[in-house]
Amino acid sequence: MQLIDIGANLTHDSFERDLDAVLERARAAGVVQMVVTGASREHSPQALELARRHPGFLYATAGVHPHHASEYTDECDAEMRALHVHPEVVAVGECGLDYNRDFSPRPAQRKAFERQLQIAVDTAKPLFLHQRDAHDDFIAMMKNFDGQLGPAVVHCFTAERGDLFDYLDRDYYIGITGWLCDERRGAHLRELVKHIPAERLMIETDAPYLLPRTLKPMPKDRRNEPAFLSHIVQELARDRGEDVAVTAANATAATRAFFRLPG
Repeated sequence: MQLIDIGANLTHDSFERDLDAVLERARAAGVVQMVVTGASREHSPQALELARRHPGFLYATAGVHPHHASEYTDECDAEMRALHVHPEVVAVGECGLDYNRDFSPRPAQRKAFERQLQIAVDTAKPLFLHQRDAHDDFIAMMKNFDGQLGPAVVHCFTAERGDLFDYLDRDYYIGITGWLCDERRGAHLRELVKHIPAERLMIETDAPYLLPRTLKPMPKDRRNEPAFLSHIVQELARDRGEDVAVTAANATAATRAFFRLPG
């Protein structure tokens, strides 16, 4: 199987000590490419730097997560635009709205999101999106840019049926993580993933977060890493009633089309 992890936070401090080993384990587990998530002014340049150090294997996004929306100044906007000049940066984001934690005030979140949507218009790059407990405002803001945006993926989808079908009706892609493997919070996804068209479904670890709870044996440090993408795709295939090779091949094809990655 050839797998692509569309969301790995490899600039996280937990990967500093052994990143080369993490990348080797990912390769050994069939992960042939990864998109490193850039989600702040600090980490988006680091994501680009990682991608430049591993050409053809790592790519990057550049954006500001809603948790960090308060840092989205005119200077920040200029920094993001400068990052998007580089071909290794393949998507705008992680950006969106998060009303679950409200780490940044909601007006600041909406302003930062709007400015990044404009970057996606201006660069013609796809969107790597975050939405939690903010569905109505999120959809309304996306609608303001109808006809101007390219493809969009709702990364780490964890919501309910209504949200999923709203996204599919708008032709968004869906990113599925190890949340699927969480019997406490993700059981509803086991049924919902059957409804995602193969050409709209992508897979991700969101490492080092969201370690699949069905993974055996569990790593002692409880850190998720891209090598565990193979476990997620096995669970996903079972829930969809597909052979794992089919699920993997379809997700990889969808991902390469979305991010314009070489085969």
